Amino acid sequence: MEYRLEETDKSLRGLLSTRSFGLVFVGLVLSYALSVSPVGRTGASVVLVVQIATVWLALRASRAHRVVSGVATATMVLAGAAAVVNLFTHDSTPVGLVFVAGGLLYLVTPVAIVRYVVRSGRVDRQVVLGTIDAYLMIGMFFAFTYRAMGLLLSGPFFGSGGEGTTAQDLFFSFTTLTTTGYGNLIPAGQMGQSLAVAEMLAGQLFLVTALAKIIGAWRPARWGLGPAPDRPAGDQTPGSGSTGESDTG
Repeated sequence: MEYRLEETDKSLRGLLSTRSFGLVFVGLVLSYALSVSPVGRTGASVVLVVQIATVWLALRASRAHRVVSGVATATMVLAGAAAVVNLFTHDSTPVGLVFVAGGLLYLVTPVAIVRYVVRSGRVDRQVVLGTIDAYLMIGMFFAFTYRAMGLLLSGPFFGSGGEGTTAQDLFFSFTTLTTTGYGNLIPAGQMGQSLAVAEMLAGQLFLVTALAKIIGAWRPARWGLGPAPDRPAGDQTPGSGSTGESDTG
């Protein structure tokens, strides 16, 4: 019993460490919850700060390549500046730029996560959580892009449905990403419609690719912390050991 408690505690600490995709998932849920809350201009900046922290955790967990890490860092700096500027202005343009910055953060980061998943060579808790995190980031990237277009471009984004709110953009994005398509919200302009088509394709291609990766590398016995029972403890397949690589090259 004591051994099981120790293992559970170890697993929990691992999932909530700063190099775990579990903490990234918590950040995504928090940013989503804040985004759909009626928090106003200040709230938009707060959401962006949460996104910056979430992206930083995702880059650590995925051991991002220095090029991706550099692009993401530059984007985080710009996002931080947009969050500050938004607090001291009163028109819609800075708010739109906040959503542009948020969208860019969630565009760059899935690249690092997918790279980690593809290179891992195994399926464990981190790979599954990383796949979920990347999928959620793709949906939020499109949602924030729709929101930025509604704020920065002329004419209501949803036509007779109006400009839309952040909550509506997130709802529309995830129903599009999953090809659920309730049809209650429809982009009025050609740019918005084309982006929605791109999101549908991205969602389906990501699911097919991710499922193929997980099914192809799935080893139920290796889901836990220990080695597979049919292998000697010292026998490790490529990618299953501790990674000494920093992925800096």
